[in-house]
Amino acid sequence: MIQPTSAPIRATTQEFLEIEDIADDIVLLTNGSAALVIETTAVNFGLLSEDEQDALIYAYASFLNSLSFPLQIVILSKRMDISSYIEYLVSEEGKTGNPVMKDRIQHYREFILSTIKENKVLEKKFYLVIPFAVLEMGIKDSTKSLTGKKKKLPFAKDYILSRAKTSLFPKRDHILRQLGRIGLKGKQLATQELVELFYNLYNPTFTGEKLGETSGYTKPMVEGA
Repeated sequence: MIQPTSAPIRATTQEFLEIEDIADDIVLLTNGSAALVIETTAVNFGLLSEDEQDALIYAYASFLNSLSFPLQIVILSKRMDISSYIEYLVSEEGKTGNPVMKDRIQHYREFILSTIKENKVLEKKFYLVIPFAVLEMGIKDSTKSLTGKKKKLPFAKDYILSRAKTSLFPKRDHILRQLGRIGLKGKQLATQELVELFYNLYNPTFTGEKLGETSGYTKPMVEGA
């Protein structure tokens, strides 16, 4: 009995990503929508006094009440690799001729190593994502056809980016002003930073990888194992 042979799978992970392009500091998605990403600082709420905590809560509530558009809050936690810092301490320990300072550096290095052994050292980053929906251009959201293949963008990239900027930039400016009132600092991620952010999300490492300048980048967002 002849068994039917299945067709080889030719699709790659890259084809299933929803990112069409990253240009002009904007993330363009495959369905014609877009997004702008703001990185923001954080506050150690537990170290504040009770009055400061109350003031911050009211300020945050005021920030939320001021929004008239969708906003996504993203928190990324990543385990850090501080081996380079340990190597730096070893180097400084070898350089110093002061026995007291050498002993202090050694004890400090041992303290850091024991802390890492008992607890994971995490790096946290905070982002605010402002979306631009394809519905704002008067068309329906339809990413894929019935065959599973990606459809073409509903309009030219330049036109979509122009419409997205017109919608997103006033919202960005509003959020940056509101963050300043809370005591936080925010900045819009540039194209290079966005590429590195998504590359590290799909190809996780301890501390992330610097890709170098990506003007006209061709490196896949997802690399094969």
